[in-house]
Amino acid sequence: MIEGAGGVYSFCKFPRTATVRVMDLLEQTTKGLYCRYGDFYVDPLHPVPRAVVTHAHADHVRPGSRNYFCSRAGHELVRLRTQTGAKIESASFGERRKIGDVLVSFHPAGHILGSSQIRIELGGFVTVVSGDYKVENDPTSGGFEPVPCHHFFSEATFAAPVYRWPTEESVKTEILNWWHENQRSNRTSIIYAYALGKSQRLLSLLGRDALGPIGVHGAVRQFLGAYQRQ
Repeated sequence: MIEGAGGVYSFCKFPRTATVRVMDLLEQTTKGLYCRYGDFYVDPLHPVPRAVVTHAHADHVRPGSRNYFCSRAGHELVRLRTQTGAKIESASFGERRKIGDVLVSFHPAGHILGSSQIRIELGGFVTVVSGDYKVENDPTSGGFEPVPCHHFFSEATFAAPVYRWPTEESVKTEILNWWHENQRSNRTSIIYAYALGKSQRLLSLLGRDALGPIGVHGAVRQFLGAYQRQ
């Protein structure tokens, strides 16, 4: 198991017939997971010449790198996060790009808008880095897509058995009941949520059932345009 930013990555055994050993294709460095065959880092911890990123959360895309490569759906969010003159390239889900000696493609992770699993292939050997992901349906991020591979790096931030999430419908009911009670008491309801991803998911969840106008903080508003345009 490899300790990573935001969680623990675990890996499985690879076929004896594989021409590329697993830690030759991706290796752990002080700057993050590095692919020497493509000369790029996946979600690097520090600025690097070339970063391939899973999604636009701050613990996965950091400013300062010279080049970024991400999914097309996440391009605008990565630009907002980096806020520099760095070159940002993007590709549609499933579109394969040759970087050095490897083929790289992005596949839906279902976490936030544009969130991706990164598929890396060399000599018939396939490694997938998940980044954060969820398998529950979410209209603001799309669905998770299983990607066949020999080797899977899994983000595991909330993998401990102690985490048991309620259904979206039960969360929605709880929020609306609380909102009703606040209205009866002439109180304003304030919900705290992470500005990118969680806030948009909440807005989508409440949707037409909202009990009144909803205002958002500027930190949330800056990301809404990207969601609305897609």
